[in-house]
Order: sequence, then C-alpha cells, then structure tokens
Amino acid sequence: MAALRRLPSVRDASPSDSYPLRGDGWDDYIMLTPEQTEKTTDADVYLGDEHLLDTLGVKLIAGRNFRADEVGQIGSRQNVPSPVVIVTKALADRLYPDGSALGKSFYEMSKTPSAIIGIVDLLQSQGVHMGKTPYAYQSVVRPLRQDNSDGTYYIVRAKPGQLAAAMREVPKALYAQNRMRIIDPKDGELSFAEVRKQAYDTDRGMAILMGTICAVLLAITAAGIVGLTSFWVGQRRRQIGVRRALGATRGDILSYFLTENLLITIGGVLVGIVLAIGINLWMVTQFEMARLSLIYVLIGVVVLLLLGQAAVLAPARRASNVSPVEATRSA
Repeated sequence: MAALRRLPSVRDASPSDSYPLRGDGWDDYIMLTPEQTEKTTDADVYLGDEHLLDTLGVKLIAGRNFRADEVGQIGSRQNVPSPVVIVTKALADRLYPDGSALGKSFYEMSKTPSAIIGIVDLLQSQGVHMGKTPYAYQSVVRPLRQDNSDGTYYIVRAKPGQLAAAMREVPKALYAQNRMRIIDPKDGELSFAEVRKQAYDTDRGMAILMGTICAVLLAITAAGIVGLTSFWVGQRRRQIGVRRALGATRGDILSYFLTENLLITIGGVLVGIVLAIGINLWMVTQFEMARLSLIYVLIGVVVLLLLGQAAVLAPARRASNVSPVEATRSA
C-alpha cells in the first residue's frame, strides 16, 4: 500500500474486500439489540483502513474517520467484531430516524456492539440486482484488512487527469513488490467507469429492449388512431356538411374531432393508470418489487395524451377541409 500511495499519479489507495457495483459481496443483518430474532434491516459490508473513505471519494458528513490504531485484521472465514464502524446516512436514518445515530450502537450478526463513529453521505451497495434494491445505499465500513489466501482488492484513486497513468503504473508497482503476484483476469485492472458499465449492462440491454417495444406499441397505437379517425371522418361526411352549412367553421370541426379523441384517450388513460398501479401493488406484495414512481405514471399520461392528439390531427384537418356542398352531395 505504501508503494501504491507513493506513485505520482495516485492520490490515495486502500485495500478492501470489495467495491461498489462489483456484483457480489458481503452483507450482514443489522439489529438494534442482541436479543432480536428478526433483523432490523440489512446492509452491505466494506472492509478497509483509514484511507478507504478518501479513496472511494465518499463524503464524511458527521463524526470522524478511523484512526490507524483502530484498524485490525480478519482472516478467511472469520467474523471479527468491530467496536467502531462508519455507516451511510441511509442506514443511519433507517436505524435512528430521529437523526441521533452518531455515537449509538447496533449489532451486526454478533453479540458485540458496534458504535457509529462516522456517517458518510453515499456509498452504494456491491450488487445491483433487485433483491438488494431496498438496501441499495445502506452500507457499513469496518476497520479491517483482509489477511487470507483468497486475495484482496486494491482500490486506487488517481489524481485529476491522471487515470490512464495510474492504471499503467499501479500493476508495475504491484509486480515490483512481488513478481509471483497473480492479478485475477476476471476483475483485472478496471476503472470505475468500466465497473459501472459492466454492472448495468444487463439493465441497459433490458431498457433498450423495453424502450424499443414501447416505441413500436406507441407507433401501432398512433396508426390505429389515425385509421379509426379517418374512418369516422368518412362515415360523418353528411354530419360535417350539415354543421358547415349551419355556420360551423373549419376550426369548429377540427376542435370537435380533437375534443372527441381527447375524451376517449382520457378514458383509456384512466383505465391504464388503475391497472398499472394495481398490478404494481400486487407485485410489491408478492415479489417485493419496487413501487412504481408516480412521476413515471405522469410522464406516461402526458406522452399518451400528446400522442393521441398528434395522431388525430391529420384526419381532423381533412375533415375540416370538406366543403358543405361536397359533404351533402356524398350523402
């Protein structure tokens, strides 16, 4: 670690058992009393020394960082108690909603209490799968270095503008310390941009697929509205002619079809809202899925209303251009 921190391109470095968005890691049940049989909540666990917070770039918003004398070691298959820990604000608020978490204790699958000496603003979990969604930002940092044959991760923070240089120099510095060192090809040397991309590749692919399906469905819906409205215009040519003969302007005819379509669209949207919220609530209770944000519902409503009005505009304009004489003769 000293060799890494001496590199001119490196701001700070720390060993750890994992890193955010890795895809897998260590999580513990969190309890407020040792007698609890059910967890209060869950949290991801990060191991590191006094350099970890600066290396990850997380902001300490309350309390203090670890001291060097508080950092211990943990071996393979050990569960070493941590008398002091640092937690994220999300976890602190979950345990102590009144904002008094600093200095309080909790139990982390152990009979030994862990005192909260610091609170950081954000530290995302190591996994992004749906099962961890409720705990996405609930994390615990324990002052421990791994000491086992499974290896460890070196988290390195480059100085501004020197990421490429750091990624070249760090492996050389590691091999200089030990030519027999093995760097796992699965993880290798990754920038956090690459880590983030790998973590969300599946979600990104699903978003593109679902977005494409939605676009196709919206196009089909728009085509259906155009066809249906064109059919209505053809069926109502006599009615349009009579209204025009009685003094209705082109704007009146256009407004009529737009208003009629708007009322039909609003009816469909209301049914869709009820079904979307109802199905989502059922999925929340049955599969612990995330609740549907009302913002998405509102966006969907606006998009569908605008789509409906845009689709009916061309047929409605054709209807408004029909002259009273032509409409009457075609009856």
